[in-house]
Amino acid sequence: MIAELECVVLDCPDPRELAGFYASLLGGEVDRPDRRWECDAEWSTLHTPGGLVLAFQRVAGYRPPRWPGQEAPQQFHLDFGVTDQERAHEEVLAAGATLLGAGDEERGWRVYADPAGHPFCLVGP
Repeated sequence: MIAELECVVLDCPDPRELAGFYASLLGGEVDRPDRRWECDAEWSTLHTPGGLVLAFQRVAGYRPPRWPGQEAPQQFHLDFGVTDQERAHEEVLAAGATLLGAGDEERGWRVYADPAGHPFCLVGP
């Protein structure tokens, strides 16, 4: 092993807002003091209950990804496992997500965008 993953960083126009959105999905603590970085208007973090750290950095002129097109590529997306897809669907929409792809009965996931436009999936059992 060469390294340990410390965090996943997402570019966005408003770091604190996006950290709050993901806190509503995953729980955890926004901008917990951490010796590795300073949180301010340009950088915000979410320490999740499972130990994952998501970080959010402000980018001037941010352009959100376009799903499923590639004119502004998504580059990566996050998958979140849920036990009740219908309940999770309602909750992420209430938190500010946008439904991008509802899927069908054969597929066990739905595609959403967070408030900054990053695609993510809710994956059912």
